[in-house]
Amino acid sequence: KALLILIIGVFISTQFSSGYESISKFSNVFFKITEFVLTKFDHHIILKASWLDTYLGPMLAISDDEGIYLLEFVDRLGLERKIEKLCIKKKAIIVPGLSGPIDSIKIELDLYFSGKLKKFKSPVHVIGSFFQKSVWHELTNIPYGEIKSYLQQALAVGNPKAVRAVANANGANQLAIVIPCHRIIKSSGELGGYGGGLKKKKWLIEHEKTIKECN
Repeated sequence: KALLILIIGVFISTQFSSGYESISKFSNVFFKITEFVLTKFDHHIILKASWLDTYLGPMLAISDDEGIYLLEFVDRLGLERKIEKLCIKKKAIIVPGLSGPIDSIKIELDLYFSGKLKKFKSPVHVIGSFFQKSVWHELTNIPYGEIKSYLQQALAVGNPKAVRAVANANGANQLAIVIPCHRIIKSSGELGGYGGGLKKKKWLIEHEKTIKECN
């Protein structure tokens, strides 16, 4: 157990040396989650985590050999809690490493940011309630380069009064860009919220719009 925690610590320190402002906090989260899983559950699975450099900044990908569980910008608010919930839900510990799905999403992200990819095909695991999954499914139905409002998304899932619930489900999305919650804005035209930050949301919307108009 001590060796495993040391490996994770080295991984985090190395990866986040590029400027993540809360290295010690983030490391402590990984340590606590690992300790909790190792002591709480007799059986656990191992997930791989990898740092992916993108045009909008580093992202963290976590997967098993079958699909991606989490893909998020490392400066996303609440990322530590998302990792913790994933580990507890799956009774999993996270170690540094690559997998087929991570290799695939890395290639696809490079193509996406260069304007050469509009739809992701890397395998993913979607974990959530029935309502959350229905909201996320509707997000994937929004065409590349287009946007919709929270109200339109609520109407699409059959509940026009669920605007706030839809916004909360979007915030719980664990697969940034792949499940494109950045394509949802307010009816007023304001951007609304985005876990990765409004600057990233604005860039993603404008990037896709530009690529669509050029094709």
